[in-house]
Amino acid sequence: MSPEELKIALGAGLLSFPVTAFDDEYRFNPEPYRRHVEWLSGFGASVLFAAGGTGEFFSLDPAEIPTIVRAAKESAGGTPIVSGCGYGTELAVGIARAVEKAGGDGILLLPHYLIDAPQEGLLDHVKRVCDATGMGVMVYNRDNAILQPDTLARLCETCPNLVGFKDGSGDIGLVRQITAKMGDRLTYLGGMPTAELFAEAYLGAGFTTYSSAVFNFVPDLAIEFYNALRAGERARCEEILNDFFYPFMAIRNRRKGYAVSAIKAGVRLQGFEAGPVRAPLSDLTGEEEDMMRDLIAPWKR
Repeated sequence: MSPEELKIALGAGLLSFPVTAFDDEYRFNPEPYRRHVEWLSGFGASVLFAAGGTGEFFSLDPAEIPTIVRAAKESAGGTPIVSGCGYGTELAVGIARAVEKAGGDGILLLPHYLIDAPQEGLLDHVKRVCDATGMGVMVYNRDNAILQPDTLARLCETCPNLVGFKDGSGDIGLVRQITAKMGDRLTYLGGMPTAELFAEAYLGAGFTTYSSAVFNFVPDLAIEFYNALRAGERARCEEILNDFFYPFMAIRNRRKGYAVSAIKAGVRLQGFEAGPVRAPLSDLTGEEEDMMRDLIAPWKR
């Protein structure tokens, strides 16, 4: 898939990040992962992101990432597969090349490791990763990797394969400045944790779509909310927010890291062998899993 084709696919519908299945000894478990990705690919997500944030990229050995990408490609039918990519520049360059060799369609460049960096340093980091691959690249504005509009404009001029901008900062003023400055040069993706809670604001800021973590276990509901949002059916959006997303948020907010752990619990409750989360995350308690079970019961398949 060319970068331009990926850019079009990213803006064509809802996106999601499959969880990464592990066995009881915390090793990648390919068969349950393939079954889950195959199931998800039947619900119309326009792109799936393997080994992304919800896929516990931060806990993976870089050598595991191309294996996960291959498994996703083998299971997703015609759905494009984008991989997480990140850490320091040298590691990120190596991951990008490995993902391309494994048949991935693009990368999402997650924030670099640990330190804050000046805009010139961020520009060099992103450019070196873009230059290392022919795939389409998306940058993720979040935490210690906040690209300012002028920096992003310079990258757009020098990196033709930079096709997407994802925001997890929640700074609507900044992202509106970026969409106004860059126009249709990029596809814009909402990336706040539980993105549906912020989707209306991001749509108003010029964003095309967003990534839905709950698509992992209630894909019908995720698609229904996305369609209602795009159709301007505000009453239906509010009904779904009140019936599902706000109660889910209450579970998610009980402990740090539950933005991933609660998703993996939901996948297990839908009958997939997703396994536990890896350290430094922790799984939901039994009581909290019961809360999740009650919440998803109306959408259980």
